[in-house]
Amino acid sequence: MTPSEIGAALDAAEESLARGGTLAGTRFWRAVAAVKAEPGLVDRFAQRIARIDATAFRRWALLVVPLWIGTLTMVLATVLGLLLVALAYGVEGVTAIVLFFVGFGVLLVATHGLAHLVVGRLAGIRFTHWFIGTITRPQPGVKVDYASYLATPARARAWMHAAGALTTKVIPFALIGAAVAADLPGWTVWVLVAVGVISVITDVVWSTKSSDWKKFRRERSFAQTS
Repeated sequence: MTPSEIGAALDAAEESLARGGTLAGTRFWRAVAAVKAEPGLVDRFAQRIARIDATAFRRWALLVVPLWIGTLTMVLATVLGLLLVALAYGVEGVTAIVLFFVGFGVLLVATHGLAHLVVGRLAGIRFTHWFIGTITRPQPGVKVDYASYLATPARARAWMHAAGALTTKVIPFALIGAAVAADLPGWTVWVLVAVGVISVITDVVWSTKSSDWKKFRRERSFAQTS
């Protein structure tokens, strides 16, 4: 797309949102891709793209909370998850198993978005909110500020997207030692292994077509062409 075509697409997106519509049919995301492919256009269009993206995001998301509240909640949830796993060391039987796996589940949910946040901030990407997108996908997410996102090198954007998925894959295997140290039944180790392996398989056959790994591949493609 030429700069004038990008501008026209952004005009269409703004007009659609002003009427209460969506970005569908406006070529907005095609315009975003064109800006990513030509970094020299970032300064010209980034702020406008960010405003449009923010408006569309707020209409789409099921729940939106300020960045500091969401971050504090996820940090506290991570601490809670670690505490529950630690408490499993001091009890026995079903109680230990329940504490361990509840802690495991909390860690999976809480650390995914935090990984995006930490890696993104290190790369220079700013974030604006935490959110839950839809009822069918209740995993908490953290929303990028699209202007800073576009200003960040594509390779760094790619690894920001990968960070959450990689963290989710590591945690089941990282907790195997904790399960053994807590003297949990042997089958709990196999459950952790199964969760980790299934997560990897799911990524291979599904997540490359959507979610984190799709975004990783998309941004890597811009890194290779820029």
